[in-house]
Amino acid sequence: MAITASMVKELREMTGAGMMECKKALTEADGDMDKAVDVLRTRGLAAVAKKAGRATNEGTVMALVSDDAKVGAVVELNCETDFVGMNEKFKAYAEKIARAALAAKPADVEALKAAEIDGETVEAVVTDCIHVMGENTQLARVSVVEADAVASYIHGGGKIGVLVTFDAEGVDTASDEFKAYGHDVAMQVAAVNPIAANREDVPADVVEHEMGIYKAQAAESGKPENIQEKIATGRLEKFFKEQCLTEQAFVKNPDQSVNDYTAEVAKKLGGTIKVTGFKRFQLGEAI
Repeated sequence: MAITASMVKELREMTGAGMMECKKALTEADGDMDKAVDVLRTRGLAAVAKKAGRATNEGTVMALVSDDAKVGAVVELNCETDFVGMNEKFKAYAEKIARAALAAKPADVEALKAAEIDGETVEAVVTDCIHVMGENTQLARVSVVEADAVASYIHGGGKIGVLVTFDAEGVDTASDEFKAYGHDVAMQVAAVNPIAANREDVPADVVEHEMGIYKAQAAESGKPENIQEKIATGRLEKFFKEQCLTEQAFVKNPDQSVNDYTAEVAKKLGGTIKVTGFKRFQLGEAI
């Protein structure tokens, strides 16, 4: 019997086992789904078969940066309970997977699962985690970034993970001063959850939607149209200052913006720095 991709997918969803293992089991079972499950169970995947399908609403987010601070990876690994999600063994699995992402620079979760680390695939690492921790475990998402410099921050023991990218010229990005600055900016992203790094990065449809609301609000004032336009523009400016990372008030010193803080650090280090983007994973938001 021909083994189709949809059959492999179905068995994989039932058991949580790897794609190749599922295909081999289906081939051995001549396409019989129940027998294929038994084949996997006899190969030591019984724990996976029993636990597949359970809700994975907990877990941890892990963000790592390469030794040269030019590549960053953030992953979300989900499990069933907060007890396991906060366990150091579980976090070690997440860290191992993040290290694999740093090395392989995968485009998506499927590519990451196929990547190898320490002689085994990431998919095998996830399966081992299921056996050891005793809970259904799913690799939810991954993001890898590259830049002149990358900083990371983990909040709440793995509840939020952040990567921030920077353009930097004439600056020693390995210095303690720059590392402290990068940590601060990444912490800002975790705390305030901006929608974009810079105002030019805000999607045009979002800007249009906001401006439409502000114009409608201004129209209700009954003031002349030229005044209404100024009111709407002023409110859009406020929106940018509240929602764009570089224009936000710096959480450690609200008297200056993140842009001001960036300029201050760049001047001290004798070069230029620009915040170019960020990735922010909050546990469970992708479920």
